[in-house]
Order: sequence, then C-alpha cells, then structure tokens
Amino acid sequence: MAQVEATTERIITADAETVFDALADYTGTRGKLLPEHFSEYEVREGGDGEGTLVHWKLQATSKRVRDCLLEVSEPTDGQLVEKDRNSSMVTTWTVTPAGEGKSKAVVSTVWNGAGGIGGFFERTFAPKGLARIHDTFLANLAAEVEG
Repeated sequence: MAQVEATTERIITADAETVFDALADYTGTRGKLLPEHFSEYEVREGGDGEGTLVHWKLQATSKRVRDCLLEVSEPTDGQLVEKDRNSSMVTTWTVTPAGEGKSKAVVSTVWNGAGGIGGFFERTFAPKGLARIHDTFLANLAAEVEG
C-alpha cells in the first residue's frame, strides 16, 4: 500500500491566533465551514482543540463515503492533528504568521492507499479531489475570519 497525500494552503487576512482559534472551535465555527461533502457532523467529546472527538461522513466522490471518527491533538503551537479511528487517514492543520495581519493555513491529509489498479487511480485522482474540498473549506474559513 502506498501512502496518498493531499495538501493545500491559503493566505488569510487575519492573524494566526484568530485563524487557529476558528479551526480549533469544533462546537461552533468548524461545523459552519464544512463544504457540502461533509454530513452527520457531531462533536462527541470536548469541542475545543486538543481532546476533541468529532464524527462526520466525507463524501469525496459520488461512490466513496468515508465514515470518520477523529481524535484531535495539538502537538505544537498552531497545529491541529485529526487522526481517524476508522482508517489510516490523518489530517494536519498548520497555521503560521505570514506578515502583518496575515497568516498561512496549510492542510495536509495522508492515508494508506489501496494496492493494484484501484490504488493507481486513488493515488492519481484522490489528492486532487480532496485538495478541492480543502480549498473550499479554506475559502469558507477566510470568509469567516477576514470580516
């Protein structure tokens, strides 16, 4: 099985602390920002960064739905890591300052892909599809915090 990765980033006109706080707010802001690819969003434990347990379904394609149960940790300042209990998928959100009143938000998701021809197609197309979903989320995040 080969590892599959999808990474995208965006410069947001808001300070890094504001952006990170919005990302870490699973009980409030986070659910409002999810694109239409997400459903059944539910915070099961915690709700603010480290220690949060959140559930959602991610419909990456018309045929592929992932049932995700994510444990959230904050290994370093400005970083959230979401580890899916139901798969090998790990998403890392990193927010850093990017000049006066700006920040850079980077989201990277990795997982163990399938083998064979199915794995080839997954490695080829899944990162682009997930990057589009992440781009939409980051645009929603920017709209939320840039006001």
